[in-house]
Amino acid sequence: MLRFGTDGVRGVARTELTTAYVEALGSAAARVLGAGTWLVGRDTRESGPVLQDAFAQGLAAGGSTVIDCGDVPTPALAHASFVRRMPAAMVTASHNAYTDNGVKIFAAGGSKLSDDIERRIERELDAILGYDTILGSGGAVVAAGVPSTGSMEGSDVLDRYVDHIVGMFPTGVLSGLGVVLDCANGAMSVAAPIVLRALGADVTVINASPDGTNINASCGATHTGALAAAVVAAGVDAGLAFDGDGDRVIAIDGTGAVVDGDRLIALGALQLRSEGALTDNTVVVTVMSNLGFHHAMREAGVAVVTTSVGDRNVLEALDLGGYAIGGEQSGHVIYRHNATTGDGLLAGLKLLQRVRSSGRTLADLAGSVMTTYPQILVNIRVGERHPDIAAELADEIAVVTKLLGDDGRVLVRPSGTEPLVRVMVEAASDAQAAELAEGLAGIVRARYA
Repeated sequence: MLRFGTDGVRGVARTELTTAYVEALGSAAARVLGAGTWLVGRDTRESGPVLQDAFAQGLAAGGSTVIDCGDVPTPALAHASFVRRMPAAMVTASHNAYTDNGVKIFAAGGSKLSDDIERRIERELDAILGYDTILGSGGAVVAAGVPSTGSMEGSDVLDRYVDHIVGMFPTGVLSGLGVVLDCANGAMSVAAPIVLRALGADVTVINASPDGTNINASCGATHTGALAAAVVAAGVDAGLAFDGDGDRVIAIDGTGAVVDGDRLIALGALQLRSEGALTDNTVVVTVMSNLGFHHAMREAGVAVVTTSVGDRNVLEALDLGGYAIGGEQSGHVIYRHNATTGDGLLAGLKLLQRVRSSGRTLADLAGSVMTTYPQILVNIRVGERHPDIAAELADEIAVVTKLLGDDGRVLVRPSGTEPLVRVMVEAASDAQAAELAEGLAGIVRARYA
């Protein structure tokens, strides 16, 4: 049975993530977080409406009133949860293909759930799925379009989010900037162009025509080639690529080069420090951040707190220390004093504001903030999850770590959302990183694939 991973529950829509499972998950969430009124939204994939309705049915069965927020970015739903002090659920599989889907749950106030709360929900879920009288031995199927008891419209969630983001920046702050937006045919397709134009940017938009199956399809934050080509062809200053639910962003500079999450966080941290707003002169990242990021922050005199993979872990560290900024190399960037979760649009705007105010190009800013060590990441699909893979390969990892010394590092970990083992090696050269990564990957394949 599906369990919570690093970012909610996720699986193949309708086969792994069934309507029966999602309905039961809704009931379990209501039991743990309370009935009352819930906000429920979705991204643009075709399975979204039926799974959103299933979750809403589960909530309604537990006595909840459900506000249907429709197609919205995850940060917009989190913002509504914060403002209205209501729990919320987002039906999304983030950057995955349209065939997958998932559920991200927020506590009232827009914060992600702790491990303890997730375990409590899983225990309630186990209990519910054991009651044949509720779901039947094969599980009930909820048809798309069936109204949820007590449901009401939440059509203002997107508008209020747009107004909120625009209001965070000075009028005309992006005037004179040319920007290409790749909306991944996802949940940022409406909001992002409106916001950038409202702030004065000259905006070109690609991949903003969702049809239910084209979300993240060779576009967006995980496929930036089309955006890079569009930026260079148009001769503009920058490009921003969102993922399917809009909680992450990857930038493209005017030369077509990728500006990843590490560089976004580094630039953001230094900007906050210049404004006197970098709490305790500290930034939070995960173990996946490049070694070059750590070297750059050390040279700049900025302390780095490192967490396990997952923006939820970054958020916990941010809240524990009261820190201002953190995130992941993959493009989750959290300005914690402005938002309760990663927000690709907010992070992109902060970057563009820095470009505009500095008078420098994005290529210049991003190129000078850090030197990226060659990093090779190999994903190996395995037959079953191996949560303790690092311990199981401790001897092999130790050999590679000793060989690299201070000029590299190795990380072997399970995926939090898929049956994968991820092997990452950083080294002084591409050739060395590739050789060592493939060597470890070969051991994983031989033992576990």
